Amino acid sequence: MDRIGPLIEVIVYVADMDSQVRFYRDTLGLAVAYPQDLPDYGEQMWVTFETGTCSLALHGGGQGHQGADAPKIVFQVEDVSATRQALINQGVRLGEMRTAAPGILVCDGKDPEGNAFSIESRKLV
Repeated sequence: MDRIGPLIEVIVYVADMDSQVRFYRDTLGLAVAYPQDLPDYGEQMWVTFETGTCSLALHGGGQGHQGADAPKIVFQVEDVSATRQALINQGVRLGEMRTAAPGILVCDGKDPEGNAFSIESRKLV
């Protein structure tokens, strides 16, 4: 059997596509990769964001029945404290910053539909 390759995509099932696109695009600042430049994303079933080597895809049709072990999206940032404050200023509810491991600072939050995400910075120790 071949080894599993690198992570290439994280799919989040959402109920309100337009609201979720606005959160990830306008609040978190991710660029929409597909489909671009729509005035309203409410009728879309698939929207992807430019996130580096692993893409974030929102998939329509979600029913809001996420399990206790639902996936979490982790975004790398340079400065967790500054990014946390900027997001709080935009109305995003975030937890306190914590050290997850030596050199790893993390802050957890949830998108408007309750999907967990974190912002994280890593410094080599």
